[in-house]
Amino acid sequence: MPALNFLNAIKNSNIDLSKINVNYAVDFASLSGSFIGGMGDFVDLFEPTATSVVKNSKACIVESIGKLSGEMPYTAFYARKSYLNKNNETLKDFTNAINKGLEFVKNNDAKTIAKVILPEFPDISLEDLTVIVDNYKKYDSWLSDPFINEQSFNNLQDILEDNKLIDKRMPYSKLINNLYEK
Repeated sequence: MPALNFLNAIKNSNIDLSKINVNYAVDFASLSGSFIGGMGDFVDLFEPTATSVVKNSKACIVESIGKLSGEMPYTAFYARKSYLNKNNETLKDFTNAINKGLEFVKNNDAKTIAKVILPEFPDISLEDLTVIVDNYKKYDSWLSDPFINEQSFNNLQDILEDNKLIDKRMPYSKLINNLYEK
């Protein structure tokens, strides 16, 4: 998915893919080391790796791939219909908890958020985590709520279709069951 998201960001930026070489041979976990070692001019990294590479003066963050690629349900909760039917209230509570977290992010500054989530990132300093959260806020990386809208779902299907990973689109109403209502 990271490579597909990257390719979509390139497409959306009107960059001619035939004029660049995208290397798919490097294992995702080895991307930063390969880049630091001299392979490639650009690299697509997740946090906290991106901030670490920048902090060590090995690169700079050029842009947010997610911002360029467009909103999509990149990380989502999947369940079988039988599970949904048996655990609907639990799943609504789970979705409401996610929304509470999104509201907290929306209504607080980067340092406040970093202080709260720091225990989940024992290998990162508060300063670095604040930079990361600030970048996520700057690039609008978090959704405003857990509702998966049809446009973002179609963006995901466009990416999968463009890369020949699906040959038939699924109707939004058949696949998406938002337990959060706007």
